[in-house]
Amino acid sequence: MSAHTEYLWMETPERRGFVNLTDRVRAIVARSGVWDGLVLVSAMHITAAVYVNDAEPGLLDDIAAWADRLAPPGDYAHHRTGEDNGDAHLKNLLLGHQVLLPVTRGELDLGPWEQVYYAEFDGRRRKRVIVKVLGLGRPTDAASPA
Repeated sequence: MSAHTEYLWMETPERRGFVNLTDRVRAIVARSGVWDGLVLVSAMHITAAVYVNDAEPGLLDDIAAWADRLAPPGDYAHHRTGEDNGDAHLKNLLLGHQVLLPVTRGELDLGPWEQVYYAEFDGRRRKRVIVKVLGLGRPTDAASPA
């Protein structure tokens, strides 16, 4: 079993934003040397999310609008601490903090429309995403002559 860890740094210019991480996660899987295993992609902040869905711009707008309907910007008890991001914490719970994805034959094994996204709900500052690849290396040829 082997493990490989890398961090991706996010800094969205707006308070809210969506970043497609798929190509970066693919590259990390390739560098990991894992042939068969899993990759964990996790937002290391409680006001951001990581999820898998389609990379269609209208859908990104729909996801943002849906999250705002379920956790609208407004006044939250959390704001008594001096923060103003109560809705961002709830949106993290709606979209999910992390995803676990398959690695097959050394590649990220996604469905035809699946993309890995980072969703930021309290941006304008630098944040991290951890990508951890766990699994087995490429099998060796056991049929070589003795």
